[in-house]
Amino acid sequence: MHAYAANVYTSVTEELMKEKHRKFIVVEQEFFRLWWDTVATDKHKKQVGQLLKEGRLEFIIGGQVMHDEAVTDLEDQILQLTEGHGFLYETFGVRPQYSWHVDPFGASAATPVVFALAGFNAHLISRIDYDLKDDMQKKKKLQFVWRGSQSLGEQQEIFTHTMDQFSYCTPSYIPFSNRSGFYWNGVALFPNPPEDGVYPNMSLPVTSDTLHSYAKTMADNIKQRAAWFRTNHVLWPWGCDKQFFNSSVQFHNMDPLLDYINQHSDEFGVTVQYATLSEYFQAVHNANLSWDVRNNQDFLPYSTVARRASSLLYAAESLFTRYRSTYPDGPVPKDWALQQLRSLRWAVSEVQHHDGITGTESPKVADMYVEHLTQGMMAVQELMAALFLLPKSVSPFPHIHESKSKDSSQAPEQHIIVYNPLAWNTTTFINITVTYPMASVYDEDGKPVSAQIQTSPESISTYDLYIHVTLSGLQYKKYVIKYATTPCIKESECWPTYTGKVVKFDRQRMNGSKKTGRRLLPVMNECYRLMIDQDTNLLHSITDRETQRTVKMTQQFGEYYVNGDVHQGPISDNYIFTANGSAIPVFKAVGMEIVPGKLMTEIRQYFYSEENDTDFKYVMYTRLYRVPEQHKGELLCHRIEQNYRIGPLEVNREAILRTVTDLRTDKTIFTDNNGFQILKRPYKMFVNNTLARNYYPMVRTAYIEDDSTRLVLLSERSHGVSSQDQGQVEVMLHRRLWNNQEWNLGYNLTLNDSSVVQPVLWMMLGSKSTTSRLYPRAGLALEHRPVVMLIDSPKKAWDVREPRRHYAVPVDPVLLPANLHLLSLNVPGWRYSSNHTKHLEHILKGKAGNVDPDFGRVMLRILHLYEVGEDPVLSQPATIDLKEVLRSLGTVRTVEERSLTGTWDLSELRRWKWRTSGNNSQGELFCCISARTVSLQNCMFSKS
Repeated sequence: MHAYAANVYTSVTEELMKEKHRKFIVVEQEFFRLWWDTVATDKHKKQVGQLLKEGRLEFIIGGQVMHDEAVTDLEDQILQLTEGHGFLYETFGVRPQYSWHVDPFGASAATPVVFALAGFNAHLISRIDYDLKDDMQKKKKLQFVWRGSQSLGEQQEIFTHTMDQFSYCTPSYIPFSNRSGFYWNGVALFPNPPEDGVYPNMSLPVTSDTLHSYAKTMADNIKQRAAWFRTNHVLWPWGCDKQFFNSSVQFHNMDPLLDYINQHSDEFGVTVQYATLSEYFQAVHNANLSWDVRNNQDFLPYSTVARRASSLLYAAESLFTRYRSTYPDGPVPKDWALQQLRSLRWAVSEVQHHDGITGTESPKVADMYVEHLTQGMMAVQELMAALFLLPKSVSPFPHIHESKSKDSSQAPEQHIIVYNPLAWNTTTFINITVTYPMASVYDEDGKPVSAQIQTSPESISTYDLYIHVTLSGLQYKKYVIKYATTPCIKESECWPTYTGKVVKFDRQRMNGSKKTGRRLLPVMNECYRLMIDQDTNLLHSITDRETQRTVKMTQQFGEYYVNGDVHQGPISDNYIFTANGSAIPVFKAVGMEIVPGKLMTEIRQYFYSEENDTDFKYVMYTRLYRVPEQHKGELLCHRIEQNYRIGPLEVNREAILRTVTDLRTDKTIFTDNNGFQILKRPYKMFVNNTLARNYYPMVRTAYIEDDSTRLVLLSERSHGVSSQDQGQVEVMLHRRLWNNQEWNLGYNLTLNDSSVVQPVLWMMLGSKSTTSRLYPRAGLALEHRPVVMLIDSPKKAWDVREPRRHYAVPVDPVLLPANLHLLSLNVPGWRYSSNHTKHLEHILKGKAGNVDPDFGRVMLRILHLYEVGEDPVLSQPATIDLKEVLRSLGTVRTVEERSLTGTWDLSELRRWKWRTSGNNSQGELFCCISARTVSLQNCMFSKS
């Protein structure tokens, strides 16, 4: 805030007040909020209010950040947008209606849907494939109406403007000077400005000698750009990154230049004016032209802590909402709880920045993101512990047994709490690392719980305890783990805890002439049969036991060798993937261990760079679960869980997992758009960099398929994925790069990452109908796995247990139909009336923000998971009774249907309609809480 952001807002505010014709747009709220809270004077704040009222200062997008579009999850996009919109509405009563998404790397089809649902009238993008942009320019197709969702169709369409080849910066070349033009600020210096006020690379000032040359250069560029658009209005962005930090210099040069062009408009053929983005889009809308329709295609292609933090926040929000409803007078201070949640909301929001979660920030900024996320996660974990453990008016664990001290010789025991943050019943396994060779697990009623214990793969002193848990929606259970210092001699002694024993196999060399497939070892559960080739220690095939279709399948790690010398050709860096050829296998031998068990079988494969190496660089752990009898676990049965350990890599290597099958896929892959919808990605040939340009982001899901069978990959974090050959899918897992490009060196953006990464993928194989039915819920089950909280460390129990009487009734679950997902259930803590007129009156009277947060307003978002036609049953509209679903939260007093970020009452929202050419019938319109149309909206309700 010292040298750049604070100076922008301070100097721009002061300069706008000096001349009535000056205007400015503000995009991201994070730094503005910091300036507003810590730097802005009372005078500045009054000036901002006046400028907003006059329409000379305009908030665009209004989110905390300009989020990345390729690798962010839909839930996180909505979160950061809601955080920013809530601040703007609470503080100023304004509701942004236009986007400025000029810098994300590619444009997702989910983003225009999000903005339409938030009440936006128009959307603006820039970074798309350069060949495509060039073609769109020539054909005057840079503007169109985008229907980003096949299911929502024209109901949530939005007019979209694509920036031309000059993008969002003022053209820097001027023919009459060797300096860059139009950047009179120069280049910002951090952290303190130069004492003499002279910044590097300041443009030649506008004087009587340069005025005409500047005017001609600007007018010529305007006319060049006008040829690419259909209306007489040209959007000419003035500024760029890190500009207007000394806006008096900018405006001092801009004002006379604009005046001169307008005074000589006959000569130059143009007139110019300062304008906000709303004024530009209003002019285009008033032209009343018919626009081409772009359906749900996107513009692609062009980190771990963040996703874990987001999942933790998701769980904590619903847990606190339930706590406030069930125990309104409980001992957890509500204001403190909201503060804990807000710290993580802020951290998760800011890392969605297009130079944040993408890894294109400097190490210093990356460290800041991690610090904020870590602090936020610690705050929320502290909150969750308080919600679970502090005494309440009734017992949080209704059937836990009381103790009376009698015997101190008992074995150690430990207590854990497991919370299901999803609004479905779930059957799964959780894993606890322990230091004892045997353990017995008991639930709240003292009943034994099925579990499996086995030695940890990478430590001789620890064990992995897998516990079978069954939880209802938004419910938690407490478990007691009793440890034993020695293994059981007989299996019956420790029932229902089973022991998995490691079976080691000989290391196998990779030899092209070696015969393989002669010794196949089956590993199976009720859904799959995996065949492991003992001649290679690699996967050989998988059989889907429902259809009896066997798919030949191998998996192996590879590395792309990339160039780091700009003098030797194209490089790979944080921004660009440029491979020198196909990925090369990185191993010459594979070791294997298998841990067979009654509940789960684990396959451990170790990949060695050389045949006789003692250390491995790559590891793959594959787990196949068996559902205990009398339990339903369709998702668990169809889950082939894989964990990987990769690194450290050598410099200028990019590591991938390649899965090769005999499916006839025509090199086509399907990937998700931000976890929202699936898009088909046929393989395409390009003049340059074909390999990399067939890589696409996988935020949650990717799959390949033939006529009958589909292989699905589900991810807990974003990856690049591609299908470079028939029946093949490869996933980018890790990168370590260094290059000598001046820009990257100057900002320390070389991505010289020597870390070890441990990503997780779940695989699913089956018919199209079965996988279509299961993968949307399975992807969410991976992203929002049960939260496990260790209440204490193992210690000896000092008592014999006797039942204690309780009068509390267990809290009812919150359950939704299988095709609906509880996208949000939280207490925003907003301090404004939902009545817009009343809220504006409060702002005018200076009362905005001076009231306590409203803890009685709960924000509910419900998302329909299935696209139109995806499943004959689950794609149908679903009707729910909100009062019944939310019965455990108390009595629902009122319900308001609001825009996605909560600032608009939908009954008052009137988005612009745009004339379109061609076919206007796209998708279906479903009614309230029926499907995607409103299930992505907010329902704000108050409870009594």
